[in-house]
Amino acid sequence: MQVRTGKTLTSIATCENLAIKLGRILNVLFVTKKKALTGIKKDIEAYGSPHLDVDYINYDSLSKMPTSRYNVLILDEAHALGAFPKPSNRAKLVADLIYRYKYYVVLMSGTPTPESYSQIYHQVYGIPGNPMARFRNFYQFAHAYVDVRTKKINGFDIKDYSKASEAVIQMMQPYTISYTQEEAGFDTKIEEHILHVSAPSEIWSIIQRLKVHKVCELPEGAILADSGVKLMSKMHQLCGGTVLTEDAKDGLVISTYKADFIAKRFAGMKIGIFYKFRKEYDVLKAVFKDKLTDDLTEFETTDKHIALQIVSGREGISLRHADALVYYNIDFSATSYWQSRDRMTTLERMHNHVYWVFTAGGIEDKVYAAVTKKKDYTLYHFNKDVNLLFNDGATDTIEAY
Repeated sequence: MQVRTGKTLTSIATCENLAIKLGRILNVLFVTKKKALTGIKKDIEAYGSPHLDVDYINYDSLSKMPTSRYNVLILDEAHALGAFPKPSNRAKLVADLIYRYKYYVVLMSGTPTPESYSQIYHQVYGIPGNPMARFRNFYQFAHAYVDVRTKKINGFDIKDYSKASEAVIQMMQPYTISYTQEEAGFDTKIEEHILHVSAPSEIWSIIQRLKVHKVCELPEGAILADSGVKLMSKMHQLCGGTVLTEDAKDGLVISTYKADFIAKRFAGMKIGIFYKFRKEYDVLKAVFKDKLTDDLTEFETTDKHIALQIVSGREGISLRHADALVYYNIDFSATSYWQSRDRMTTLERMHNHVYWVFTAGGIEDKVYAAVTKKKDYTLYHFNKDVNLLFNDGATDTIEAY
């Protein structure tokens, strides 16, 4: 079911119907991400089913809680279990719990296969009787349903298992409820705006030295970019005004230029801010001071803005109280793009305004071009783009604020 269409209450209503059918109260364990716990608990308590006893836990604490007293396991944002070709530790834990306690299982996701149909396999492989149960492991499944290709990464031949057949989704259809925002009555338009801000000279200087020498010595420590991955990461960090040096465990603030721009540009508005790197929250907090929070309840009940890290805030929460969403930085993941930009959507809201604050001549425009096409931004893309970034004259056609 697409985001904001009521997955939580649909899953609870499903459990309620099962409880009525079985003629007994069911104990339900609802598993989600930490940031989403408060809102989900509030919604389910408002629903108030007398047939269910619901407990809540985040994925990181899952190994500490389950016992045989639960009958149903609801797994929110189930695509987080979809790593392949090998299962993640989280997927293996969930499979072990289902095997041990014989839970009924409900999987919830607005994007069950955000990058590949192959992501379905480890979401369901631990559930008895799942439609792929005849395959002993992912590799047997891939032999039947994946066009396995070979690609070179850093000079090595690596097997690519992402080209799974659409038949995988067809196998899942008898077990799936699908629901779109259009079917739910949404008529919301998301209007995106790209704003460019000029980086200060110290940012340009550091990036030029990294591009040429692969290292930049600062009084606070050395910035090392001796590989393509490191150069991509350091350039990405610096576009937000921060950087992780070899010596500083917590990162270094080079400039607050983006936060200063956001505070001025969105003065008088209540905004939700998404950032990428942890140190960027410190930058935002230094500029917005006590007008900024990372707590959803405080955001909803006060006039404070909220700042959330993209990956932790992209799923399971509502920012409907915001006048606009503002991206301080951008994530390399296409999943992050498509999920996080929809956080303000409600049935009553006709327009959502989403603002991307990019560094003129920086990496963010290139990342945006990839993720809007449902492609992750990778080292392959960066190697093609790096010589075009932070060059003199690169911003001639860009309106900078």
